[in-house]
Parts: sequence; C-alpha cells; structure tokens
Amino acid sequence: MSDTKPSRTVVRTITDLARIAGVSPGTVSRALAGKSLVNTKTREKIEAIAREHGFRPNQMASGLRRQKTGVIGVVIPLGHDTRQQISDTFFMTLLGFLADELTAHGYDLMLRRVVPDEDADWLDRFIGSGMIDGVIVIGQSDQFERIEDVADGYNPMVVWGNHNEGQRHCVVGTDNRLGGRLAAERLIATGARHLAFLGDTGPMEFAARFAGAQDAARRLGVSLIALPTHLSPDRAGEEIARHLAAHAGAIDGIFAATDTLASLCLTALRERGLAVPDDVRLVGFDDLPIARQTVPPLTTIRQDIAAGARGLVQLLLRRLAGEETESLILPPQLMIRQSA
Repeated sequence: MSDTKPSRTVVRTITDLARIAGVSPGTVSRALAGKSLVNTKTREKIEAIAREHGFRPNQMASGLRRQKTGVIGVVIPLGHDTRQQISDTFFMTLLGFLADELTAHGYDLMLRRVVPDEDADWLDRFIGSGMIDGVIVIGQSDQFERIEDVADGYNPMVVWGNHNEGQRHCVVGTDNRLGGRLAAERLIATGARHLAFLGDTGPMEFAARFAGAQDAARRLGVSLIALPTHLSPDRAGEEIARHLAAHAGAIDGIFAATDTLASLCLTALRERGLAVPDDVRLVGFDDLPIARQTVPPLTTIRQDIAAGARGLVQLLLRRLAGEETESLILPPQLMIRQSA
C-alpha cells in the first residue's frame, strides 16, 4: 500500500488563488484587502482558501518591500498585435528615456515582452517573481481588466496608456482624444473633406485617437472611415497598399495612428503616384525623430515622451514609498510640417 500523499496545489499568486476560488483575481485582491465591494460569504471563502494554502494577504507586495532588488520591471503586453516588435521606434524611444531616468535614481531595468494569450498570468507572475521592486507597463493593449485587477492589490505599478474616468490603475499618457481631434482639424483646415484613420481602433490609445477624430469630423461635417491596420511591419505595408487601392480617389486626408504607420503610408502613396500634400494630406501621431526625416517632413501630433518617462518613474518612486498617486495626463501638441 502506497503512502504517497496527493500533491497539493501550489499557490504563488493571486491568480492561482482566484482559480481555486472560482472568482476573478480582482475579487481576490479586494477580498484580501478587506474591501466592502466583496460580499461577506465570498470574502470568507477566499480567506479560508488563502489560509489553507498559506497565502498571506498582500504577500507579494510585502515580500518586495522586505527584499529590495534595485530593479524595476518594464513589461510590454502585445495582446492586440502579437507580431509587433519591441524594436518599434516608439518603444525604443520611450525605453531609452526610461533607462536614463531609472539609472539616475539608482535602478536597473528588466524588460519583458509578453503575448497575453500565451501567458494569462503574465502580470501576476512578473510581480510575484521576487526579481523586481515595482513595474512599469507600457501600453494597456487589450489587457485593461487584467491591469485593473492587479492594481487592486499591488501599489508600485504605473502604466503608460490612456486614462478612463474611474479606472483604478495609475496612468501616465497623452490626452489621445484631444490629439485625434487636433489631427482631424488640421486635415480639414488644409482642405481635406474625405478622411481616413489608419490603425487599429481596438487598443485604448488608438480608440481614443479615432474617437477624437470622429468628434472633429462630425462637428465640421466631413466623412471619416477607419482602415484597420496592424503595427507589425511585416503586415502594415501590405495592408496600407490594399487600403489605398480599395479607396482610390475617395480619400484626401489620412490620420495615421502612429508616425511609423504614417511613414509607411508616405511610401505607399508615392508608389501610387499620389503627391503629399497636394493629392492627399497626411498627419501622424507621436512626433518621433522619423517625422522630421520623411519626404515631405511629417505633420504630426506630438506627445512628450521624455516628460512621460520622467512622470512614470517619479510616480512609481512615490508609490514605492507607499503613496497613492493620481494619473498624469500630458497635453498633445500639433507639429505643423509639410505633409498637411
């Protein structure tokens, strides 16, 4: 007769505990924090399972406080476009500023690129790894609720992204809706009457940019269509070419969700024999260095990436010290060059 005992489920993260309890990780976070949003029966069930498995409330955060690593985790979730690369010019620009800021404050940077569909516990496992003191998330992708859940039980986290009224996680980012409005208004001011938005309207930041352009288009009585386009370079060029072929002669103003897409669009327009801005006006978003190097130079919406990096680090340091912080929303700026 074997005396082997059945293996016990290992509970390392809030997600592990949530799976056993049959609730969301956010409910576990709120229950262990004693928040009144969770009903008594559910809270008692979660607390009992936590005791059974030796899981202490806030054990991840308290463990990190006890043992400093001197490392800040930076994670880029790519649920919206799994083929997008960290070599994307926007990511590299922001990461460069972040590295400078963290180094100036005595921290090293640990970088992770994750595809959430392949790693559902990506954020819990990174935070609970014991390798980092806090985390900066670059982009909400399609992971808003996952980030919200973690924010309930973990304070030293700041996110680069879009701010929604009432959200629980701390964000640094540009007013994307205002930026989209400025872009559409510039196209219309230069004579465009049939606008297209080039990008994916799924991710929160891009959805807000499109919504801002819609606001301006409706108010000023012009048409606006969305042309879904991936950010991964192996897809975007071909998709833009197909869009231009499908809408030949029907578009005279394009708002690209990023400068990278705008640069690819310039190439595609040139290949079709269309002049910018004479035939088609074009506005990008970000004001990356490439915007000044294209032919013609790109009119774009500037988001202050350097100020954003400083804000991310400063807010994270305050949260590491135990503070609760408000989100930081940066104003966009229209940079007028030759493409519109």
